[in-house]
Amino acid sequence: MRRFLVINRSLRSIFRTHPRELSSSVLVKYLNLHVHGFVDHARPEIRPIPIQSPCLRHCSTDVKTQIDPGRSKKLDLQSKLEMSIKDGQLDEAWEAFEEFISLYGFPKLTLLTQFIVLLSYSSDPLWLQKAYDVVLTVLEKRPGFLHPDSLSRLALNLARIQMPVPSATLLRVMLDKENLPSVDVLSSVFLHMVKTHIGSCLASDILIEICEHLLRCERKERISTKWKIKVPSTTVFNLVLNSCVQYESFIKAQQLLNLMPQMGIVADAGSIVVIAKVYQMIGHRDELMKMREIVDRAPTALNCHYWQYYDCLLRLHFKFDDVASAAQTMLDLYVRALHRDDGFVTEDHELQKPNFLSMGSSNLGTNVAIMVKPELLRNDLVLDSECCSPLVSFIDGTLVPTDTALAKLINACKRAGNVGALSSLLVRFQRELGVSDESSLSFDIVGACIQLGWLETAHDILDDLKSASVPVAEASYMSLLSAYCKRKQFGEAKVLLKQMKKIGLLENLPDEEVIETCDGAIPVKKSMLGSVLLRVSREEEPLSPMIYEINSSIFFFWRAKMMEDALKSFRRMTEMNLQPTVQTFSHLVYGYASLKMYSEITFLWGDIRRRMESGGLPAERDLLEFVLLNFIKGGYFARVLEIISYMSKHRMFADKLKYKREFLKLYKNLYRNLKTEKARTAAQSKRLEHVTSFRKYVGID
Repeated sequence: MRRFLVINRSLRSIFRTHPRELSSSVLVKYLNLHVHGFVDHARPEIRPIPIQSPCLRHCSTDVKTQIDPGRSKKLDLQSKLEMSIKDGQLDEAWEAFEEFISLYGFPKLTLLTQFIVLLSYSSDPLWLQKAYDVVLTVLEKRPGFLHPDSLSRLALNLARIQMPVPSATLLRVMLDKENLPSVDVLSSVFLHMVKTHIGSCLASDILIEICEHLLRCERKERISTKWKIKVPSTTVFNLVLNSCVQYESFIKAQQLLNLMPQMGIVADAGSIVVIAKVYQMIGHRDELMKMREIVDRAPTALNCHYWQYYDCLLRLHFKFDDVASAAQTMLDLYVRALHRDDGFVTEDHELQKPNFLSMGSSNLGTNVAIMVKPELLRNDLVLDSECCSPLVSFIDGTLVPTDTALAKLINACKRAGNVGALSSLLVRFQRELGVSDESSLSFDIVGACIQLGWLETAHDILDDLKSASVPVAEASYMSLLSAYCKRKQFGEAKVLLKQMKKIGLLENLPDEEVIETCDGAIPVKKSMLGSVLLRVSREEEPLSPMIYEINSSIFFFWRAKMMEDALKSFRRMTEMNLQPTVQTFSHLVYGYASLKMYSEITFLWGDIRRRMESGGLPAERDLLEFVLLNFIKGGYFARVLEIISYMSKHRMFADKLKYKREFLKLYKNLYRNLKTEKARTAAQSKRLEHVTSFRKYVGID
């Protein structure tokens, strides 16, 4: 039966391809050949009859079906690849894959996917790089061939072994195809990416690109269950923002803060802390103070978390040299700690009310609000809470200012000649807490001032406390009197002694005997607060408080689109011989970019470059990239190449794919077919040269 089927198939093929070349004699010979071969296998003398017809030359005359050698090799390679994948043999699988693709192109989808999965699960960067190269080749040749899950898996594993650039490239490819990984997978990718500075830069950029893509879509599509790209979670924003703080990428952090309300993100306790850190880094004290009411009403159980907010607030008060606000914040913390069991507990129904944090200025019409749930603390993300010399600590369930905060307050008051603010804090503290004299805050502060030799300051504090009828420890008076005697300041010693006798101290002893006794007394015992105060007093503030004030003014003006006033503030800064900071220039660039005044940014770039080259301004990558992107938008490619050269010289990471995408979005066919010799003017020729150099740099054409 099998032989008849073979004959039938052969004849059908012959009739279909060469019907005119057949004759009855040829058919008879052909049938006799197969029939004789079938009915009598014992006749070896019967040989196949030569067939001259062209249509039959390729027909098999053997009983066994012949297999095409090429197809046989393809099946062998495919089988070898399948077995290597099954056994997890990377070397053998790669060898078979290379040979297969060189001869036959890509294998079938299931086999190709299995091969990519095998490479993706390797912990060796070399194999992961090969997997990435294979994926790029497939995407170039057959864009829709691979399943998004394969790309997601590879992007995650690349990020896990700290290969952020290829991981980010895959995420961008998926974004273009609107097939991003799930929110959980995306969170995992970012979690690994932000462990390095380059990874943090890329994670920030991709998150911004995702948000901008979603904002370009219709709201109806974005909230549809069929929409493939989901809004990134609060956890993702917290994670990336925290990395911006860690690597001081304040420009990207500011962009993300602007996007959070637009994306409908609900801020949790982690968001509040990381936003506070961003504001502290940028110097936005007014924005930080807006959060105070929400944080103050948060459950006391979250004090272990919110100490970071108060730490940021205190730091900005000191940066702005606002001693009064710093003292008030510290007093509030002391009072809150005292009354934690009887009045600072927020009711559950109060916590359930929606809180909205204003981000922007309602007066300028730029106000947007983000919903905040201060009682919500997710367990899927633990933000870095390490802090060098914190100003607020969490002790026994309460928040209290540290010795460093007290030392900064004492030092700021002394430097500003405003000891009265410090005394006022001590008076209010003493009245609120009513602690014993020798365990009071005033006792510690007076002792620290005496330890550093600030005897006049200590004396002023004692006078202020006495005037306010606040009891003072006898030990404080005796320590100051002893210090006066040790320094041979007998005039000041007699004045102090007279004051002491008025309040009933040492009434029955002659002045000379008291002074002689104090002169030989044991020196004042050193305290921890005194040691911290000594360190703080020797530290120099990196920036003048006036710089923070002017930067805040420039920030206000650019948001109000009042760039002339912003420029006046900038000029005032230079007239006062104050060095502009990276924040200063970023605010100005932001303002001009928002008005599409790219030509003005070229003048700023000249100033930025001069200051960077002279060492007056740090070479900040984010600022350079921000200016570069605006030059691409404005078409200033000569300036673009200058920044690229500067970044290369200082070995800064350049996100070429980002620059390429921005260019293609705006100038896909710019001068694409124009040759240099066809340029009409010298300026056009030069511009063509710059555009060509840029296209070559980012890998276009």
